[in-house]
Amino acid sequence: MHAPRLRLCRLDELADGEARGFDPLGHGQDSVLLVRQGARLHAYRDLCPHYGDTPMAWRRHAYLNAERSHIVCAAHGAWFEIDGGACIRGPCLGQSLTPVGVSVDAEGDVWLDSDTFNQP
Repeated sequence: MHAPRLRLCRLDELADGEARGFDPLGHGQDSVLLVRQGARLHAYRDLCPHYGDTPMAWRRHAYLNAERSHIVCAAHGAWFEIDGGACIRGPCLGQSLTPVGVSVDAEGDVWLDSDTFNQP
């Protein structure tokens, strides 16, 4: 039996080149980050792999560097590739962000695959 999908937003609410955090389980802190690059969406757990429990943003929805070319961990200064989540600079070299599955339906709603999100 599959866990239900969790709605995150509408695709048109996330501009190309932007990132946004979400709290799909209602815990009071964003646990998923979503980055849009054109028609592609990249979704990861909002946790830096350096310690495994450190949120990435320095303020809500602030996940990208100034050029919007990389995801940045505000706590450690690590830089991650948007496509794939690999660390390219900082204390997490050789590690990656944890991807989570998302999909966009015909109405333009973005859904989190809670099966991939709930896995350790």
